[in-house]
Amino acid sequence: MAAGLPALLLLLLAGLTSVNAVSAQASCLHAAREAALAAARGEDGSAAAGRAAPPAAEVSVSVDGGRVRATVRAPVRTLGGRLPRITVVATAVAAVEPGVADGHS
Repeated sequence: MAAGLPALLLLLLAGLTSVNAVSAQASCLHAAREAALAAARGEDGSAAAGRAAPPAAEVSVSVDGGRVRATVRAPVRTLGGRLPRITVVATAVAAVEPGVADGHS
């Protein structure tokens, strides 16, 4: 019994860390979608992502031809404390809306 408790605790911490990582991944995906859609409309994509991104997330938005690519990276702290952080990444792509590239919003 006593030998099984550390293994059970380790499994519990791993499970809670993975739930935390999945939640952060979903937030990053939502923020990347918001950023890509805002930039495709000619708005500030980084500001749109900042409202939906998890804390300490890095947002990058790039326009390549007729497409906007938004990437959001966020660190996820492991529940063990001494273990390294996990970084989750989400990317979204949107087509630039007609008239935005010409400066007509």
